[in-house]
Amino acid sequence: MSQDPHADFDHSVLDKIELSPIGAVPTTPSYQDAMRRLYAARQVYAHADHKDGHVTARSLATLPIFHAHNLSDFVAGKISEEDLESNASIYDRYVASLAADLQERAEACRVMVIGKPAQHRAKHDSEHVHDPMHMLFLIPGAGPHPGIPGNYLHGAVFHLGADEATGSWVIHVHDSDDGLAEFKTPTRAAVLAMLEDVLASAPFHLSELDTLDFVMN
Repeated sequence: MSQDPHADFDHSVLDKIELSPIGAVPTTPSYQDAMRRLYAARQVYAHADHKDGHVTARSLATLPIFHAHNLSDFVAGKISEEDLESNASIYDRYVASLAADLQERAEACRVMVIGKPAQHRAKHDSEHVHDPMHMLFLIPGAGPHPGIPGNYLHGAVFHLGADEATGSWVIHVHDSDDGLAEFKTPTRAAVLAMLEDVLASAPFHLSELDTLDFVMN
């Protein structure tokens, strides 16, 4: 069986991207042809931290994934959502993992990613308002636009509706701009199972989530 005639050269292009501090490659026609093939094959993404740079999927595969540290206990039913690691703490760990020159940019994305702190008010019966679950995760990848600093997509699991019986459980995954992939299901068990599949699939381009029944918005 014949091999891909471009395989060796394309492999060398991946090496060159990873050896470049800004993910650059020459602009000659042969390199640009290789880049088109590699982008089409989802082996290369636009670099979030270097304009006109590139990042390889295999290098993103070495990056950590960030989610509640006790997520497995939550999925197993051992803890309640109130006991989950906070989104702020998850984001703190993500920022701390980045190079020093990226941390300020990541902090500038904090409100966009996790939102503003909820304001709790006491009801007349002295019970506190319960905020719907909104569970953050950050995974390597890209979408129609690059990821946030460090080449990360950000997402959340949350519930829409008055109660679990009538509402929907949702996963959103975003790039740094308006790229969004969405999954909806009626049950919490199904959305948590899907979350585990998403985390196990990283790194990826948002469009690749269509294989998991996500819809690009």
